[in-house]
Amino acid sequence: MEYIARDADIAPVAALIADPTRAAMLTALLDGRALAAGELARMAGVSAATASAHLARLLDGRLVDVVRQGRHRYYRLAGHDVAEVLEVLARVSARPPVRSLRQSRQARLLEEARTCYDHLAGRAGVSLLDRLREGGYYAAYDLTDTGERLLTGLGVDVAGARRSRRRFAPECLDWTERRSHLGGALGAAITEVLFERGWYRRGKVPRAVALTEEGREGLSVLFSRKELTSGTPVT
Repeated sequence: MEYIARDADIAPVAALIADPTRAAMLTALLDGRALAAGELARMAGVSAATASAHLARLLDGRLVDVVRQGRHRYYRLAGHDVAEVLEVLARVSARPPVRSLRQSRQARLLEEARTCYDHLAGRAGVSLLDRLREGGYYAAYDLTDTGERLLTGLGVDVAGARRSRRRFAPECLDWTERRSHLGGALGAAITEVLFERGWYRRGKVPRAVALTEEGREGLSVLFSRKELTSGTPVT
């Protein structure tokens, strides 16, 4: 009797992700940057030849893209859909055991603030969404009129995010906090501006980001009562 749904063949994709080496490479690419094969080999703990073979399979499976700059080749996730799949898998997977002080420090940094492909995650991302909600800037998966003015004043291209083919402002369940941070086109647009302003900077730990002193002050002004009532753009 025919009983298996044929609307999507997920087994080949699942098999590609299931390999530990390829999973490590895909996870390394979750910070949104394109990395060279040598960097990915080092992160996955394999030889350059082994890394190249795995990357060829990921390319064939359309899970990664390659960017060429002169003679160099850099690899990145094929898109936010792939990143979302990896984040969902992280939420339902067991956390790896921490066996060293270095691993413990890295885990703390990722829990505090990291990128979820192209938007802010961890406690920082959850806190950002909380403040948008509590200030009356965000509700029902959309910005309020006040929220649109606030973020536009910050320099966020809200109109461009609305025109994007991806979802505008979905909530993304954070795999460490088990609460939601802001994802989608809006989450990416906000995070881009946070980096451009120097409010967050990338650290040495892949995916981990850090709030700068300038960012601490800027966010305090952004969500202050004075900012709410005046509507003055943040400079």
